Amino acid sequence: MNIKRLHQLNDREIPLCLLFNRINHLKPISLFFAAISRLGNGVFWYVLMLMLPLIYGLEALRVSSHMALVGLAALLIYKWLKTSTERVRPYSHSDTIFQNVAALDQFSFPSGHTLHAVGFSWVLLHYYPEWYVLVVPFTVLVALSRVILGLHYPSDVLIGAFLGAGLAQGSFCVLSCVL
Repeated sequence: MNIKRLHQLNDREIPLCLLFNRINHLKPISLFFAAISRLGNGVFWYVLMLMLPLIYGLEALRVSSHMALVGLAALLIYKWLKTSTERVRPYSHSDTIFQNVAALDQFSFPSGHTLHAVGFSWVLLHYYPEWYVLVVPFTVLVALSRVILGLHYPSDVLIGAFLGAGLAQGSFCVLSCVL
């Protein structure tokens, strides 16, 4: 995507970013979404992967390993896309975006937090659907946090979600061929 088109896309999405970002000015909400974002940075998922074998026994090592492989693939894909597109973050594109949480890297597209959250959730729920009550709301909050905190455009989050779902679904196809 060329720079001019990307800039136009950013311009079109900034009003929606500002709408979501308004609630970031409220301290309790800002702190809540900052905590969600921090947990979505990996802490929640890595602890969960470690806990699954303690909860379900050795059979859950397969699930944790599957989640870890999806996470590794997601990391490679999102790093490549971020450096390929070089989409500036909303707070860099518009000085009216209130940003109070440091970004993990320079570029915006896609949302790695969302990509990972959706990918991990998809895999986990395939094996243990009872986790739906916890991981689906958490995944939605992670995705919302990225826009509310001014770190991503809505399209970054949507594409991250689609990539995470596609990657997780594709991993089942690969595993069924290998096993």
